[in-house]
Amino acid sequence: MAVGKEIRGKIKSVENTKKITKAMEMVAASKMRKAQERMRAARPYADKIRNITAHLSEANPEYKSPYLRDSAKSGSAAQAVGFIVVTTDKGLCGGLNTNILRAVSTKMREVQAGGGKVHTVAIGNKGLGFLNRIGATVLSHVVQMGDAPQLDKLIGPVKVMLDAFVEGKLDAVYLCYTKFINTMKQEPMVEQLLPLTSARLQQTEAERQAYGWDYLYEPDAPTVIDDLLTRYIEALVYQAVSENMASEQSARMVAMKAATDNAGNLISELKLIYNKTRQAAITKELSEIVGGAAAV
Repeated sequence: MAVGKEIRGKIKSVENTKKITKAMEMVAASKMRKAQERMRAARPYADKIRNITAHLSEANPEYKSPYLRDSAKSGSAAQAVGFIVVTTDKGLCGGLNTNILRAVSTKMREVQAGGGKVHTVAIGNKGLGFLNRIGATVLSHVVQMGDAPQLDKLIGPVKVMLDAFVEGKLDAVYLCYTKFINTMKQEPMVEQLLPLTSARLQQTEAERQAYGWDYLYEPDAPTVIDDLLTRYIEALVYQAVSENMASEQSARMVAMKAATDNAGNLISELKLIYNKTRQAAITKELSEIVGGAAAV
Protein backbone atom coordinates (compact mmCIF):
# COMPACT_ATOMS: atom_id res chain seq x y z
CA MET A 1 0.00 0.00 0.00
CA ALA A 2 2.94 2.32 -0.65
CA VAL A 3 0.95 3.98 -3.44
CA GLY A 4 -2.04 4.44 -1.14
CA LYS A 5 0.13 6.05 1.52
CA GLU A 6 1.54 8.47 -1.03
CA ILE A 7 -1.97 9.47 -2.17
CA ARG A 8 -3.05 9.99 1.46
CA GLY A 9 -0.07 12.33 1.88
CA LYS A 10 -1.12 14.30 -1.19
CA ILE A 11 -4.70 14.57 0.09
CA LYS A 12 -3.48 15.87 3.45
CA SER A 13 -1.22 18.41 1.74
CA VAL A 14 -4.02 19.72 -0.50
CA GLU A 15 -6.40 19.92 2.47
CA ASN A 16 -3.89 22.10 4.32
CA THR A 17 -3.52 24.32 1.26
CA LYS A 18 -7.30 24.58 1.01
CA LYS A 19 -7.50 25.82 4.61
CA ILE A 20 -4.93 28.53 3.84
CA THR A 21 -6.65 29.72 0.65
CA LYS A 22 -10.04 29.76 2.40
CA ALA A 23 -8.62 31.90 5.20
CA MET A 24 -7.02 34.27 2.67
CA GLU A 25 -10.33 34.52 0.82
CA MET A 26 -12.16 35.56 4.00
CA VAL A 27 -9.46 38.10 4.93
CA ALA A 28 -9.55 39.59 1.41
CA ALA A 29 -13.36 39.85 1.58
CA SER A 30 -13.13 41.80 4.83
CA LYS A 31 -10.41 44.10 3.50
CA MET A 32 -12.31 44.58 0.23
CA ARG A 33 -15.31 46.08 2.03
CA LYS A 34 -13.08 48.52 3.91
CA ALA A 35 -11.20 49.43 0.72
CA GLN A 36 -14.47 50.11 -1.12
CA GLU A 37 -15.70 52.35 1.71
CA ARG A 38 -12.39 54.24 1.67
CA MET A 39 -12.57 54.61 -2.12
CA ARG A 40 -16.12 55.98 -2.02
CA ALA A 41 -15.27 58.32 0.86
CA ALA A 42 -12.52 59.97 -1.23
CA ARG A 43 -14.81 60.81 -4.14
CA PRO A 44 -16.73 63.79 -2.60
CA TYR A 45 -13.46 65.61 -1.84
CA ALA A 46 -12.17 65.05 -5.38
CA ASP A 47 -15.47 66.27 -6.88
CA LYS A 48 -15.57 69.35 -4.64
CA ILE A 49 -12.03 70.45 -5.38
CA ARG A 50 -12.60 69.80 -9.09
CA ASN A 51 -15.67 72.06 -9.09
CA ILE A 52 -13.86 74.89 -7.31
CA THR A 53 -10.76 74.56 -9.48
CA ALA A 54 -12.83 74.53 -12.68
CA HIS A 55 -14.68 77.66 -11.60
CA LEU A 56 -11.47 79.46 -10.67
CA SER A 57 -9.77 78.57 -13.95
CA GLU A 58 -12.75 79.93 -15.91
CA ALA A 59 -13.02 83.03 -13.71
CA ASN A 60 -9.41 84.00 -14.46
CA PRO A 61 -8.88 83.59 -18.20
CA GLU A 62 -5.90 85.97 -18.11
CA TYR A 63 -3.82 83.44 -16.13
CA LYS A 64 -2.90 80.06 -17.56
CA SER A 65 -1.54 77.59 -15.04
CA PRO A 66 1.40 75.43 -16.20
CA TYR A 67 -0.73 72.39 -15.35
CA LEU A 68 -3.26 73.54 -17.97
CA ARG A 69 -0.80 74.46 -20.70
CA ASP A 70 -1.63 73.33 -24.20
CA SER A 71 1.05 70.86 -25.17
CA ALA A 72 1.47 70.44 -28.91
CA LYS A 73 3.27 67.20 -28.19
CA SER A 74 1.31 64.52 -26.40
CA GLY A 75 1.13 60.75 -26.40
CA SER A 76 3.46 59.00 -28.84
CA ALA A 77 4.57 62.35 -30.35
CA ALA A 78 5.94 63.70 -27.06
CA GLN A 79 9.69 64.00 -26.50
CA ALA A 80 9.49 63.06 -22.83
CA VAL A 81 6.58 61.36 -21.07
CA GLY A 82 6.12 60.48 -17.43
CA PHE A 83 4.23 57.47 -16.12
CA ILE A 84 2.90 57.10 -12.58
CA VAL A 85 2.46 53.32 -12.32
CA VAL A 86 0.20 52.10 -9.51
CA THR A 87 0.42 48.39 -8.65
CA THR A 88 0.16 46.20 -5.56
CA ASP A 89 2.85 45.36 -3.02
CA LYS A 90 1.81 41.71 -2.77
CA GLY A 91 0.87 39.00 -5.25
CA LEU A 92 -1.78 36.28 -5.25
CA CYS A 93 -4.33 38.59 -6.87
CA GLY A 94 -4.84 36.92 -10.24
CA GLY A 95 -3.92 38.86 -13.36
CA LEU A 96 -4.42 42.30 -11.79
CA ASN A 97 -0.81 43.47 -12.02
CA THR A 98 -0.16 41.63 -15.28
CA ASN A 99 -3.00 43.47 -17.05
CA ILE A 100 -1.99 46.98 -15.97
CA LEU A 101 1.71 46.37 -16.63
CA ARG A 102 0.89 45.04 -20.10
CA ALA A 103 -1.08 48.25 -20.83
CA VAL A 104 1.81 50.37 -19.51
CA SER A 105 4.30 48.48 -21.68
CA THR A 106 2.16 49.05 -24.76
CA LYS A 107 1.96 52.81 -24.10
CA MET A 108 5.69 53.03 -23.40
CA ARG A 109 6.51 51.31 -26.68
CA GLU A 110 4.31 53.83 -28.52
CA VAL A 111 6.21 56.72 -26.94
CA GLN A 112 9.60 55.16 -27.62
CA ALA A 113 8.63 54.32 -31.19
CA GLY A 114 8.02 58.05 -31.74
CA GLY A 115 11.48 58.90 -30.44
CA GLY A 116 10.32 59.94 -26.97
CA LYS A 117 11.91 59.21 -23.61
CA VAL A 118 10.07 57.56 -20.74
CA HIS A 119 10.35 58.52 -17.06
CA THR A 120 8.43 56.67 -14.38
CA VAL A 121 7.30 56.81 -10.77
CA ALA A 122 6.43 53.47 -9.17
CA ILE A 123 3.73 53.14 -6.53
CA GLY A 124 3.76 49.53 -5.35
CA ASN A 125 6.43 46.86 -5.13
CA LYS A 126 5.28 44.84 -8.17
CA GLY A 127 5.45 47.86 -10.47
CA LEU A 128 8.87 48.87 -9.14
CA GLY A 129 10.26 45.40 -9.80
CA PHE A 130 8.82 45.37 -13.32
CA LEU A 131 10.20 48.82 -14.21
CA ASN A 132 13.64 47.85 -12.94
CA ARG A 133 13.57 44.64 -14.99
CA ILE A 134 12.77 46.43 -18.24
CA GLY A 135 15.40 49.11 -17.56
CA ALA A 136 12.99 52.06 -17.30
CA THR A 137 14.11 55.33 -15.68
CA VAL A 138 12.53 55.40 -12.20
CA LEU A 139 12.56 58.93 -10.77
CA SER A 140 10.98 57.96 -7.46
CA HIS A 141 8.99 55.20 -5.83
CA VAL A 142 6.92 54.32 -2.77
CA VAL A 143 6.27 50.76 -1.55
CA GLN A 144 4.80 49.00 1.49
CA MET A 145 1.81 51.33 1.81
CA GLY A 146 -0.23 48.83 3.81
CA ASP A 147 -3.97 48.36 3.50
CA ALA A 148 -4.82 52.10 3.59
CA PRO A 149 -3.18 54.68 1.28
CA GLN A 150 -1.59 57.62 3.09
CA LEU A 151 -1.41 60.91 1.23
CA ASP A 152 1.80 62.04 2.94
CA LYS A 153 3.61 59.00 1.48
CA LEU A 154 2.28 59.73 -2.01
CA ILE A 155 3.00 63.46 -2.13
CA GLY A 156 6.78 63.11 -2.39
CA PRO A 157 6.95 60.79 -5.44
CA VAL A 158 4.12 62.65 -7.19
CA LYS A 159 5.79 66.03 -6.59
CA VAL A 160 8.89 64.82 -8.41
CA MET A 161 6.79 64.24 -11.52
CA LEU A 162 4.83 67.51 -11.13
CA ASP A 163 8.02 69.57 -10.79
CA ALA A 164 9.50 67.94 -13.88
CA PHE A 165 6.35 68.80 -15.85
CA VAL A 166 6.24 72.42 -14.65
CA GLU A 167 9.92 72.87 -15.52
CA GLY A 168 9.21 71.65 -19.05
CA LYS A 169 11.23 68.43 -18.75
CA LEU A 170 8.10 66.37 -19.46
CA ASP A 171 5.52 66.98 -22.19
CA ALA A 172 2.85 64.76 -20.63
CA VAL A 173 2.22 62.61 -17.56
CA TYR A 174 0.06 59.49 -17.52
CA LEU A 175 -1.57 57.88 -14.51
CA CYS A 176 -1.71 54.08 -14.76
CA TYR A 177 -3.84 52.08 -12.31
CA THR A 178 -6.60 49.47 -12.09
CA LYS A 179 -10.10 50.92 -11.85
CA PHE A 180 -12.61 49.17 -9.62
CA ILE A 181 -15.81 48.39 -11.55
CA ASN A 182 -17.31 45.71 -9.31
CA THR A 183 -16.21 42.68 -7.34
CA MET A 184 -15.81 40.55 -10.46
CA LYS A 185 -14.43 43.19 -12.84
CA GLN A 186 -11.43 45.49 -12.63
CA GLU A 187 -10.26 47.52 -15.61
CA PRO A 188 -6.66 48.66 -16.30
CA MET A 189 -6.52 52.40 -17.00
CA VAL A 190 -3.82 54.56 -18.62
CA GLU A 191 -5.15 58.12 -18.34
CA GLN A 192 -3.52 61.45 -19.16
CA LEU A 193 -2.93 63.29 -15.90
CA LEU A 194 -0.96 66.29 -17.20
CA PRO A 195 -1.61 68.58 -18.88
CA LEU A 196 -5.06 68.62 -17.32
CA THR A 197 -7.63 68.24 -20.06
CA SER A 198 -10.76 70.36 -20.37
CA ALA A 199 -12.85 67.22 -19.95
CA ARG A 200 -11.54 66.75 -16.39
CA LEU A 201 -12.35 70.35 -15.40
CA GLN A 202 -15.58 70.72 -17.30
CA GLN A 203 -18.54 71.85 -15.21
CA THR A 204 -22.16 70.86 -15.66
CA GLU A 205 -24.88 73.49 -15.83
CA ALA A 206 -25.92 72.75 -12.25
CA GLU A 207 -22.34 73.19 -11.07
CA ARG A 208 -22.03 76.50 -12.89
CA GLN A 209 -25.13 77.78 -11.13
CA ALA A 210 -23.89 76.54 -7.78
CA TYR A 211 -20.57 78.36 -8.23
CA GLY A 212 -21.92 81.60 -9.64
CA TRP A 213 -19.92 83.88 -7.34
CA ASP A 214 -16.50 85.46 -7.56
CA TYR A 215 -13.57 85.11 -5.17
CA LEU A 216 -11.11 87.31 -3.34
CA TYR A 217 -7.59 85.96 -3.66
CA GLU A 218 -4.89 86.00 -1.00
CA PRO A 219 -2.06 86.43 -1.83
CA ASP A 220 -2.93 86.39 -5.56
CA ALA A 221 -4.89 84.41 -8.14
CA PRO A 222 -1.92 82.48 -9.71
CA THR A 223 -0.74 81.18 -6.33
CA VAL A 224 -4.22 80.10 -5.28
CA ILE A 225 -5.02 78.45 -8.61
CA ASP A 226 -1.68 76.60 -8.77
CA ASP A 227 -2.04 75.33 -5.19
CA LEU A 228 -5.59 74.19 -5.84
CA LEU A 229 -4.56 72.40 -9.02
CA THR A 230 -1.74 70.70 -7.13
CA ARG A 231 -4.20 69.50 -4.47
CA TYR A 232 -6.54 68.33 -7.23
CA ILE A 233 -3.79 66.31 -8.93
CA GLU A 234 -2.82 64.78 -5.59
CA ALA A 235 -6.49 63.88 -5.05
CA LEU A 236 -6.57 62.17 -8.45
CA VAL A 237 -3.51 60.09 -7.56
CA TYR A 238 -4.93 59.23 -4.13
CA GLN A 239 -8.21 58.19 -5.75
CA ALA A 240 -6.31 56.01 -8.23
CA VAL A 241 -4.41 54.29 -5.40
CA SER A 242 -7.68 53.75 -3.50
CA GLU A 243 -9.30 52.26 -6.60
CA ASN A 244 -6.27 50.02 -7.12
CA MET A 245 -6.40 48.76 -3.52
CA ALA A 246 -10.11 47.97 -3.80
CA SER A 247 -9.38 46.13 -7.05
CA GLU A 248 -6.51 44.26 -5.39
CA GLN A 249 -8.65 42.89 -2.56
CA SER A 250 -11.47 41.98 -4.94
CA ALA A 251 -9.11 40.18 -7.30
CA ARG A 252 -7.41 38.39 -4.40
CA MET A 253 -10.76 37.26 -2.99
CA VAL A 254 -11.83 35.87 -6.37
CA ALA A 255 -8.44 34.21 -6.92
CA MET A 256 -8.42 32.59 -3.49
CA LYS A 257 -12.01 31.38 -3.95
CA ALA A 258 -11.02 29.79 -7.25
CA ALA A 259 -7.98 28.20 -5.57
CA THR A 260 -10.18 26.85 -2.76
CA ASP A 261 -12.66 25.38 -5.26
CA ASN A 262 -9.84 23.83 -7.28
CA ALA A 263 -8.36 22.31 -4.12
CA GLY A 264 -11.76 20.77 -3.30
CA ASN A 265 -12.00 19.28 -6.77
CA LEU A 266 -8.45 17.91 -6.54
CA ILE A 267 -9.19 16.34 -3.15
CA SER A 268 -12.26 14.61 -4.60
CA GLU A 269 -10.22 13.26 -7.50
CA LEU A 270 -7.43 12.05 -5.20
CA LYS A 271 -9.93 10.32 -2.90
CA LEU A 272 -11.47 8.57 -5.89
CA ILE A 273 -8.03 7.40 -7.05
CA TYR A 274 -7.18 6.29 -3.49
CA ASN A 275 -10.40 4.28 -3.18
CA LYS A 276 -9.82 2.61 -6.56
CA THR A 277 -6.23 1.77 -5.62
CA ARG A 278 -7.32 0.40 -2.25
CA GLN A 279 -10.10 -1.67 -3.85
CA ALA A 280 -7.67 -3.07 -6.42
CA ALA A 281 -5.23 -4.06 -3.66
CA ILE A 282 -8.00 -5.81 -1.67
CA THR A 283 -9.22 -7.64 -4.77
CA LYS A 284 -5.68 -8.77 -5.54
CA GLU A 285 -5.18 -10.08 -1.99
CA LEU A 286 -8.50 -11.98 -2.12
CA SER A 287 -7.53 -13.47 -5.48
CA GLU A 288 -4.21 -14.61 -4.08
CA ILE A 289 -5.91 -16.15 -1.04
CA VAL A 290 -8.50 -17.97 -3.21
CA GLY A 291 -5.79 -19.13 -5.61
CA GLY A 292 -3.65 -20.46 -2.70
CA ALA A 293 -6.61 -22.33 -1.15
CA ALA A 294 -7.47 -23.91 -4.51
CA ALA A 295 -3.88 -25.07 -4.96
CA VAL A 296 -3.91 -26.75 -1.53
